[in-house]
Amino acid sequence: MVTVRDSGVGIPARMLPKLFEMFTQLDRSVDRSQGGLGIGLWLVKRLVEMHRGSVEAKSEGHGRGSEFVVRLPVLVSRAAEPGESGPSDQAAPLPCRRILVADDNTDAAESLALMLRIMGNEVRTAKDGQEAVDAAAAFRPELILLDIGMPRLNGYDACRRIREQAWGKGAVLVALTGWGQDEDKRSSDAAGFDYHMVKPVEPAALERLLAGLQTPTQ
Repeated sequence: MVTVRDSGVGIPARMLPKLFEMFTQLDRSVDRSQGGLGIGLWLVKRLVEMHRGSVEAKSEGHGRGSEFVVRLPVLVSRAAEPGESGPSDQAAPLPCRRILVADDNTDAAESLALMLRIMGNEVRTAKDGQEAVDAAAAFRPELILLDIGMPRLNGYDACRRIREQAWGKGAVLVALTGWGQDEDKRSSDAAGFDYHMVKPVEPAALERLLAGLQTPTQ
């Protein structure tokens, strides 16, 4: 068990139950001089649970500091008994994918890339549409996540240029945007996107998308 305590701003009691949820942020009235995306503690929880552990947050309220407790199991090695198999209650891991994430918001791109790496994928990022096209040509990703409002080349035009290439016809392209109206989805479809996802993208939605992709050809 590892415990970390601080004497900082503390955490309101009403926030404790959802503190480790994706995109959760404290009120700006508490201390928001520097913003974040609200995924740091979600990543902590995900990493700890991948190692069969747990993480808990405690605080007596605003101005009273915080305490985080991480519990990890102790590994005890032993020889397997004849005929004994491993745990059967775990889902089969998803195959590793080559994924490109393009977004001019560097924090958003790196956070999404980190989330995908935690899921076991090989990920690269690009900060504008033209860089996305160039990176895709070199990396040949199976899945490409393109923000729509990017400089140099917007997501629609980047998608069209990728689709023009022989290697780009079989890739799965996803439009990332803050808009999810029918007209927005029609624009994405016309540009050649396979999917339209509204930001911020939930981890469960990404996992469903990855699970639905065909297994890569060896």
